[in-house]
Amino acid sequence: MSGSGARPAAYGVMPADTTEDVRARGAGGSRQVAVLPVGSYEQHGPYLPLATDTLVACAVAREIAAAYPVHLLPPVTLACSHEHAAWPGTVSISSVTLHAVVRDIADSLRRSGVESLVVVNGHGGNYVLGNVVQEASARGERMALYPAAEDWEEARQRAGVETSLLTDMHAGEIEASILLHAHPEFLRPGHESADFTADDRRHLLTTGMSAYTESGVIGRPSLASAEKGKRLLAGLAENFAPYFRLLTAPEEPTAPRG
Repeated sequence: MSGSGARPAAYGVMPADTTEDVRARGAGGSRQVAVLPVGSYEQHGPYLPLATDTLVACAVAREIAAAYPVHLLPPVTLACSHEHAAWPGTVSISSVTLHAVVRDIADSLRRSGVESLVVVNGHGGNYVLGNVVQEASARGERMALYPAAEDWEEARQRAGVETSLLTDMHAGEIEASILLHAHPEFLRPGHESADFTADDRRHLLTTGMSAYTESGVIGRPSLASAEKGKRLLAGLAENFAPYFRLLTAPEEPTAPRG
């Protein structure tokens, strides 16, 4: 972890950098890394906002930008939320469009001298982001998708989150905790009594979320706390270290150990 790039990373969800900040960071001589939060705009029950996944992705990206000398980008706020179409307010774009948007951003960054891109994904339904990173890596470009399931699991355990990643599927303990810490102004009353579990979701892609929950919640938000949210974000920032080393290595990147 490096504090050399420490700075007020963002106001709310928007980066606070000026063009001179970016110029100064690039003058350091090491490979530049950009961090792109990707969220969604979809239902999160009656107490979390439609923008929850975007707010979570931005919170993770801000923690990274506060600890590492990276170029923080504004979020992609609309993504692939088709499984939530039964609820009012949900807006989706196609996986093809999301793929093209992220690839265009990576291309633009490389033209300006930023060689590496980390996509911080806040929505599990953005499956296509894995393909974007795989294809970019096959072309010899430097790109990573963060956090991996292993990063979430390690952060979950260190933060004292009680719900498993299987049970904590949507609008549960993790998301409510992060918003209680990072954006409490967006959380409405009701999460304390909204627990609902549905661990067997094998037909989710066929039926959508409405086949498994009436409220839109799958998880145990009653267990959420701001302290857990703070520890989750700290753990995810710590887990980013091997990604940063991999993407800034002078040689062709190889998978880090541990």
